[in-house]
Order: sequence, then C-alpha cells, then structure tokens
Amino acid sequence: MNKNILHVVSVSFSISFFVGEQFNYFNANDLKYNFFVACSPARNVSELSDKYGFKSYELDINRAITPIEDLKAIYKLRKFIIENNITTVVGHTPKGGMIAMLAATLAGVESKIYFRHGLVYETSKGIKKILLTNIERLSGNLANKVICVSNGIKQKSITDRLNNKSKNIILGKGTCNGVDCYNKYNPDNIDKTIVAKLKQQYSIDENNVVFGFVGRLVTDKGINELLEAWLLFSKNNTNAKLLLVGPLEKRDAISDQSLNIIRNTKTIIHVGEVEDTSVFYSLMDVFVLPSYREGFPTVVLEASSMRLPVITTNATGCNEAVIENETGIITKTITAEDISKCLEFFMENAERRKEFGQRGRDFVVENFEQTKIWKMIKKELL
Repeated sequence: MNKNILHVVSVSFSISFFVGEQFNYFNANDLKYNFFVACSPARNVSELSDKYGFKSYELDINRAITPIEDLKAIYKLRKFIIENNITTVVGHTPKGGMIAMLAATLAGVESKIYFRHGLVYETSKGIKKILLTNIERLSGNLANKVICVSNGIKQKSITDRLNNKSKNIILGKGTCNGVDCYNKYNPDNIDKTIVAKLKQQYSIDENNVVFGFVGRLVTDKGINELLEAWLLFSKNNTNAKLLLVGPLEKRDAISDQSLNIIRNTKTIIHVGEVEDTSVFYSLMDVFVLPSYREGFPTVVLEASSMRLPVITTNATGCNEAVIENETGIITKTITAEDISKCLEFFMENAERRKEFGQRGRDFVVENFEQTKIWKMIKKELL
C-alpha cells in the first residue's frame, strides 16, 4: 500500500529549502510514496509542483496569530487529510507546524512529524514570547517525532520543556535537508561567463575582496550590526565590497539608518532576492552571517560548499555549521566592533581564506551532502 505524505508549510518560498529535490529523489528511487504539499496560495506553487513532483493544496496560513483564520485552516486541512487518505503529516515552521499537527490529530493520523527549524521566541519578549513558546509546546506534544535541526535546538527543546525529550531526533550533525554539494553548490560547476558578466554589472574587479550575505535582510539576521561594522571596516579597506543577496522585509525590518547605509554607501551592493544564489556565492571571497537566531543555517553550508570561509555568531545552530578557526570564525559578540575585527582578519589573510574555504567544503561534503540526509529521513521518518 502506498504512503500518502503531506508536507505543510506557511509559504511556497520554503518548499525548495525544506524539501525540494528530496521529492524527486524519493519519486525516482521508491514507488510507494505519494507526496502532497499544503501552503498559502502563490503564483509559483504550480511550477514547484511540476518541478518536484508533488500535488499541491492551497491553504491560507497566516504567519501572524489570527485565531479565526487559523481555525478555518485547521478545519480545511483536516478535511483534505481525510479525503486524500494521508498517512503521514509533516509540519514545518511554528505556524505551519501547529496547523499541521492539530489537523492531523483531529483527522486521526498516526504518523505526525514536526520539523523544528528554529525557535522564533528566542528573540521575542513578553506576551509574544509566552505565546510562541506555547505554540512550540503544542506542536511538539502532538507530534510523534520532532526533528531538531541542530543540537542547540534539541538542547533548548529539552531545557524549555517543549515536548517529551524522547521524541527529539537530529539528522546526522544537523540540518533539515542537506546541501547539493556536487551540482548546484559546487564551485567547479559554476559558469564562469555568467560570473564575469555579474562582476562587470556590479563593478567588481580583481582587486576587490567581496564579503557577502545571503538571506532576508532583517534585524534577527544581524544586518543592522553588519552595516555598522561595514562603515568602520571600509574606512581603511577601500578595495573591499559588501554584497547583500536577499529581500528587505517589513516584518522585523532593519532600521532606517541601515536602509540609508545600503542606499548611500558605494562599496555596498544590494541585489535583492534572486532565483539562483549559487552564482552569487561565486562573486564572494568571504561569507558573513551575523545572526541572532537560527535553527541550523543552510546558507552557511551552501557557502562552505562553495569553498568560502565563514564569519558567523555563537547563536543557536550557527556555531554548529562551522568548525571554529578551521572553516570559519565566530564573533565574540554581535557588535559592529567585533564583526569588523572578523572582517579585518580575512581581509589581511588571503591564504587563510583559501584554507578555511577548502576545509569548509570538505566538512560539508562529508556531513551534509543531501542524499546522505535523505537516506536518514527515509530511515527515521518514512
């Protein structure tokens, strides 16, 4: 009998990162799975459905707390689960996970899996923090298994009593989906003519040392501090450039001062959201993620797979995505002064950049190559 597996995500943007080619892997190697994805309506859902081989179901999932709309979503999802004989429900992110676990429980599904990608409440305060913590507890307690994407997340889950610790699982050394080390995030596979055109487009020459960031430009990612650090650092390093790849967001928005720095600093390049980040890593010499909160930062693994040395923080998950002083360095604090010192270290040490980058790729290939993670997912969950 085939297994009908439903993944629930809040937004379509998450599909490629949380599952993506994993669908094609299982579809090609095993005939006993039928995959479904429930997520909020978006233009690209149909395209993703064709690309990855799953059946989609549009479900309004608000990222904000909206009790009436949430109850409607739970009721509709329960109905969908029953009508399609779903045997396993997999919930992602706090909101998607909560709706998934409640609907699956009401529908009588026995196999309920919650992916704990991160803990939003870590950087929240007051009533909001209490509410978000209890949402995590609800999802964790309803799930049969909780996939913690890092040891830090697992430890916080135990310390904060988010669910019975026997439910917590880590896939290898961490991550939720692994990295495509051999194809997409392989520096040897990148089209050099495209890289050359982009360098020309953004006025990057051979004398420039490019520090880069990939992700949402929000406060939680430490963007305010990174930009302050850049002002300090770039005074004496005029041949350095900062490449920011990712969208500005209203939710958890960066300061007006930071927006002005991005717009008015000639050594800063902001390209916004791009479809394929791999070629943009090829423009960089060093990758920077000064985040306050992560689960397990996939962008660090991607950057390392592209042979980039990494600067990151001691935040949950970040400190597990690098080997300190071998593949990357960790800032003492998330301040402009400490981030600037780390930028300076790699600016002054070209050979160390190469050494850290190669060790980083070796580390990722050995521990986070995507098919290795998918085999663990099959063993643990499917």
